[in-house]
Amino acid sequence: MNNQANVFKSGFVSIIGRPNVGKSTLINHVIGQKIAIMSDKAQTTRNKIQGVYTSNDSQIVFIDTPGIHKPKHKLGDFMMKVAQNTLREVDLVLYVIDATERFGPGEEYIIERLKEASAKVFLVINKIDQIEPEKVMRVIDEYHTKYPFEEVIPISALEGNNVPTLLEQITKYLDEGPQYYPSDQVTDHPERFVVAELIREKVLHLTREEIPHSVAVNIEQMKKRESNETVYIGATVIVERSSQKGIIIGKHGSMLKEVGKRARADIESLLGSKVFLELWVKVQKDWRNKASHLQEYGFKEDEY
Repeated sequence: MNNQANVFKSGFVSIIGRPNVGKSTLINHVIGQKIAIMSDKAQTTRNKIQGVYTSNDSQIVFIDTPGIHKPKHKLGDFMMKVAQNTLREVDLVLYVIDATERFGPGEEYIIERLKEASAKVFLVINKIDQIEPEKVMRVIDEYHTKYPFEEVIPISALEGNNVPTLLEQITKYLDEGPQYYPSDQVTDHPERFVVAELIREKVLHLTREEIPHSVAVNIEQMKKRESNETVYIGATVIVERSSQKGIIIGKHGSMLKEVGKRARADIESLLGSKVFLELWVKVQKDWRNKASHLQEYGFKEDEY
């Protein structure tokens, strides 16, 4: 089918891969704004992040899944179910790998999962700006022996290299279909979810190795003040231990203040208005292993 002006193509595309290969960076670049948090720590994405890319003749709904890994707690189980379930829901799968990393057991595990998928699969080789062209060819040759990929596309999600080609190839494989979302909508998540993710991103950036992924953010209140058009946001950062609470607050509240300052800048860009952000820190011991807390903090297993 030729993709003429009177033919509109659409479909759902899952982005999968090991933690920290650049899946969130790719989806943010395609969408043109931050909807998925980015961190150099592995395993930052917890929910399916749906990013919507709309052009004149197509709409691609991207699902950025958690990095596939061996679960260590109930939250990890939840994240793996999210990642694996999407393989049965989409029209196309993008398997993103890091060109600088060697093929190992983690990649082998994902390829076994791909063999269970009904959708066509692209191999997307990310971070090509960090290696020599000859090494890219060696990576392509190695992966070709592992799985019959429909397309192999090297890119740099950070620099945007070859991303337009990736979008063209995705569109070529999609069927004629409806426009699922308005052309100006970039995600199906409510603003409260994205705001919480932006705050969590800043905690991960600023605390580095001191705070593992035992952090959640709960938006307690979010409303526009009619008097000055400022959006008031009250949010609680959830941690598992008192020592983590001290680290996030910092000396004389310095760390929490910096988290708020950086998060507010991103939130104002997202909402297009001034923001008054108030943050608290709360200890909720072992919340990642308690179903009631997972539900409260937005990890609703019944949705998947």
